[in-house]
Amino acid sequence: MSDLSTVIEVAGALSAAGGLGYAKARSPRVFWSLVGAPVARVRFSVTYRATMDVCGLTVQPSRLRAFMVRNIARRQDVQPVPPQVRRVRYSSTGMRATLRLPAGLEPADVSAASERLRHAWGVHSVHVVEVKPGFVELRMTGYDVLRRVKMPRRLPRNTTAGPLVVPVALREDGSAFVRDYQKVPHALTVGANQSGKSMYQRNLISQLAKLPVGLVGIDCKRGVEQRGYAPRLSALAITPDEADGLLEALVGEMEERFDLLSSHGVPDMWGLPAKLRPVPLVVLVDEVAELFLVAAKKDEERRDRMVMRMIRLAQMARAVGIFLEVCGQRFGSDLGKGATALRAQLTGRVVHRVNDKQTAEMALGDIAPEAVFAATTIPPDRPGVAVAGDSSGGWSHIRTPAMTPAQAVAVCHEFAHLTPHLAALAPFRPAVPATPAPAVPLLKPRPVTE
Repeated sequence: MSDLSTVIEVAGALSAAGGLGYAKARSPRVFWSLVGAPVARVRFSVTYRATMDVCGLTVQPSRLRAFMVRNIARRQDVQPVPPQVRRVRYSSTGMRATLRLPAGLEPADVSAASERLRHAWGVHSVHVVEVKPGFVELRMTGYDVLRRVKMPRRLPRNTTAGPLVVPVALREDGSAFVRDYQKVPHALTVGANQSGKSMYQRNLISQLAKLPVGLVGIDCKRGVEQRGYAPRLSALAITPDEADGLLEALVGEMEERFDLLSSHGVPDMWGLPAKLRPVPLVVLVDEVAELFLVAAKKDEERRDRMVMRMIRLAQMARAVGIFLEVCGQRFGSDLGKGATALRAQLTGRVVHRVNDKQTAEMALGDIAPEAVFAATTIPPDRPGVAVAGDSSGGWSHIRTPAMTPAQAVAVCHEFAHLTPHLAALAPFRPAVPATPAPAVPLLKPRPVTE
């Protein structure tokens, strides 16, 4: 009987160990919640002071503190002071600790030690974010959240919910990467073939399709990428000639909106009464190089017109609610006159895997030079992984959830009733097929796996 009990106990222990091993490999969120988080919390609490000391994140106490220790606590050994832990929170992806920095430390000091902190506490990554002067937040992830992408339910705390805020991808610290068009009106997305650039565009379009905004498509590859979104597009150009006319119409729409702002004495469209406020427009340009490249000298005049109009839109259209999303495999001065001037106005940058270092430098070198190396080391077996940066110099790795073209098309059909009709863009309104698209279950996107 005792032998049977021993066998049962051993079998139960092995089953439990096997279950935890399976959860660690196939369901890291469950493993982190059951095992990883408690272990990391104990390790963090027990080794915090010693870890901060060996990582050089302690400072000598003030004279008042030293006097209090020696004369009131009656201790001669005055210990260096580490950052004070104010708050520790858990999530399904990791742990966050808010620290109060003592005088003499700055957030850059903690950021420089993030790799040492990661190894000391046995977590996958440690990211340091300044919360406010004197306070930083350690964002620790328990596992590689970009391996299987699952979007969080909430937006980051520093993101204000607005009419033009859409989550697009997942950051490496477990938070959502969002496109806030009021903060970053124009953006550039580059990446080689099969790098996940189109998947990023599908996620962006499917999120924008749910908002009361107008979508304008420019796809000079005969519309192979954007024609399926026709039910949700207010205008679509599929050839360079059509793109020339559409950009002219957009410039005319911009000028009419500026006249409206001038007549009401407001600096941007958000100062207008709601009933007079024009609908925001997002212009989605796929493969921008097709607008720059010409096959004959007679096409150069058309090219110069299109480039000039895009630069005008990028420079001025933010105030009237017209935003640019420019996408391409390569973008820089080698495209021709006006490329550099246009790129300077595209504040947001998303760089997927690229074929050469020069492409990464063109996209990130002027805003976040240290991110260039990160963009050139994205592995080819991880489509959708990209480096996102902005003019503030900050950058991070992101990854978009997998989304098929059929799923994006189904979202556009579902929200076709939100498509606004604009008289200036009416000649470019795409024809919508009479036969509806095949039904696709609008479930959560399948996680990206390696």
